[in-house]
Amino acid sequence: MLPPFSLVIPAYNEAERIGQSLRTAFAYLQITSPGSELIVVNDGSTDATSGIVREVFAGQTAITARLLEHSPNRGKGAAVREGLLAAATAIGLFSDADLSTPIDEAPKLIEPIVAGELDVAFGSRALDRRLIGQRQPWRREQGGRVFNLIVRVATGLPFWDTQCGFKAFRLDVFRPILERAKTDGFGFDVELLYLARKANLRMKEIPVRWNHYEGSKVNVARDSVRMLREVAALRKR
Repeated sequence: MLPPFSLVIPAYNEAERIGQSLRTAFAYLQITSPGSELIVVNDGSTDATSGIVREVFAGQTAITARLLEHSPNRGKGAAVREGLLAAATAIGLFSDADLSTPIDEAPKLIEPIVAGELDVAFGSRALDRRLIGQRQPWRREQGGRVFNLIVRVATGLPFWDTQCGFKAFRLDVFRPILERAKTDGFGFDVELLYLARKANLRMKEIPVRWNHYEGSKVNVARDSVRMLREVAALRKR
């Protein structure tokens, strides 16, 4: 059993898969951590995401569930920050809406925080690639490697995968970082880890299982440039 934690899922035009992801998450939490809560931040979706979330939430009562709404779209970073700042438990974990890292990998991140060993624990695809099931297209995978190499050089962060959408935080020490963060786009992970390191928080990159699913909102050509600009702005600040 895990102690209560807040599972935050940012969602933007996720109507095709958010329903199944939420049902999977609820089933896991009911068995493993029944005192937990699930927070979905609908980031200005223009499809049926909001309605589907409400429908799934209405069908269960065992786990506390909340839907937060952004309008218009503000970016994944803004959605994750709002969800974590709204958390009512001591530990917050955010996951991508497709559950590309299965939710049953949560103990790998939460248990070291509960044990008082870490303040930030985050999933990594780079440390043990044998844990990757369905791989990304070659171009996207290589682009991710180049991006993380640039991040290491530009920020001094000693990590090999800053972008895996599966991160957990001890919120009493991490809230000030969430309140200071400014990056709303996909580069927000780098900023959070950078600020956490500057604050001397205890962090660890932990290998997790991961699968690529079609439907990613990241456009390699467009968003890679944006993320690099966000990293450059972070370094300047």
